[in-house]
Amino acid sequence: MTVVGSTSLSKVAEVTLGFWVIKIAATTLGETGGDAVSMSANFGYAISSAIFFAFFLVVVAAQIRAKAFHPGLYWIVIVATTTAGTTMADFSDRSLGIGYIGGSLSLFALLLMVLGLWRFSLGSISVDHINSPKVESFYWVTILVSNTLGTALGDFLADDTGLGFEGGALVFSGVLVAIAAGYYFTNLSRTLLFWAAFILTRPLGATVGDLLTKPHAAGGADLSRVGSSAVLVTFIVACVILIPQRATPQATS
Repeated sequence: MTVVGSTSLSKVAEVTLGFWVIKIAATTLGETGGDAVSMSANFGYAISSAIFFAFFLVVVAAQIRAKAFHPGLYWIVIVATTTAGTTMADFSDRSLGIGYIGGSLSLFALLLMVLGLWRFSLGSISVDHINSPKVESFYWVTILVSNTLGTALGDFLADDTGLGFEGGALVFSGVLVAIAAGYYFTNLSRTLLFWAAFILTRPLGATVGDLLTKPHAAGGADLSRVGSSAVLVTFIVACVILIPQRATPQATS
C-alpha cells in the first residue's frame, strides 16, 4: 500500500468507484462484526458499544496524528465507525427502548447538528477541505454519527415497514442509483450528493449484513456472523491492497 505525502493532499481517501466498493463492504462488515460481538459472543449491546467506541477512539487518534495518508489506517477507522455504529444504534433502539423511528429521527437531528456546527465553524463541509486536525475531527465525528444513523434506518426499513432485509437493500440500492444519476446528469451540489451517498451506503450494508446472517425464519440466509465477517475482512484487505489508493486532492480555494 502506497503512503502518500500530505503536502498538497489530505489524509482521507479520494472518492472513486473503488472507494464506494470498499465503503459498502465496510458497512456490511460493521453489521456482521458488531452482531458477532454483541449477539454471537453474548457481550450485549452496552459492553460491545464500549469496546468498539474505545477502539474507534484509539484508531481515530492515530489517524488524526498521522502525517500522511495511510490507506490501511484510514479504512480501519471507517470499519471502527461501522462496528461502533451498529452496536450503539442497537443499544439505543432496543436496550433503551427508543425504537427504530425514534432512534433514526434522533440520530438524523444529531447528524444535522454536527454538519451545521462544522459548516458554521469552518465554512465548508466538503471533503476537498479536510486539511487540518480540527476539520478531520469533524469529518470523523460526522462519519461515526452517520454510520450509527444508517444502522437504525436500515433496521427501521427492514423491520417496521415489512419490506424485510432484501426489500430494504433494494430500496437503498435504488436511492443510491438515483444519487449517482444526480452526480452525473445534474448540477446538484457535489458535497450534498457525497454525504447523501455516504449516509445511505450504511443502511445498505446493514440490510445486506442482516440478509446474510439472520435466521431463515427472520428472512436471512443464516450464515455465520464470524465467518461472514472474516470473508468481508479478507475482501476489504484485498481491495485496499489492489485498488489504487490516494488521498483526496485539496481544493485550491
